[in-house]
Amino acid sequence: MENSTNETAGRVNQSPFLIPMAIIVAGVIVAGAVVYTGAGGKIAKPDQNLGNTLVSASDEAKTLLTVTTGDFVLGDPGAKVTVVEFADFQCPFCGRFFKTTIPSLKENYVKTGAVRFVFRDFAFLGEESTRAAEAARCAGDQNKFWEYHDYLYNHQKGENQGAFSDANLKKFADTLKLDRAVFDACFDSEKYRPFVERETKLGQELGVSGTPTTFVDGEAIVGAIPFADIEKKIQAALAK
Repeated sequence: MENSTNETAGRVNQSPFLIPMAIIVAGVIVAGAVVYTGAGGKIAKPDQNLGNTLVSASDEAKTLLTVTTGDFVLGDPGAKVTVVEFADFQCPFCGRFFKTTIPSLKENYVKTGAVRFVFRDFAFLGEESTRAAEAARCAGDQNKFWEYHDYLYNHQKGENQGAFSDANLKKFADTLKLDRAVFDACFDSEKYRPFVERETKLGQELGVSGTPTTFVDGEAIVGAIPFADIEKKIQAALAK
């Protein structure tokens, strides 16, 4: 994916609950997609009961499907449709989704102002996933969350094999010309670990059990699906 700096991106400084909370999942699209479950690196079919799970999710979990203060968002904060992706930076199918589907989503809907895209951490594949998520948030303190996000996906090299070691994550900060002293202080303190762990736990309340899982205005789509499939849901949401 191209660098995100030319797009409307960053943290949102707005009041919570920008989208009405009457979000009920209408169903789950499988469409032959694959989802990473992390169970020994096995691929499994998505949970067919995901929609029923969301109905009983806590209000705190449901706020993850809205845009709130401090979120990292691509696109117009006032866009009609919100697309929320739960992902793990080590997940190979998240990497595929990033390279094959997200570019078209950005070009056709984010840049036009129709869709705002929100990234949520679902760091469940091990320590390197959690540390990568923490590092991206620390980069966000210097307004480079999306650059760091992209760099991580472009440098995946296996699961928990050292690609996202602490040393490498700090080198990435150098490559992206971050202030290393500021980045290291944030990263070494594990400032954002509680946030990453909490977001992952709340994602589970929403029924997320593998990555990527994407919600289009509250409707779950599981797996590294083609752009055409997610576009159908976006068009339906825009038509409401």
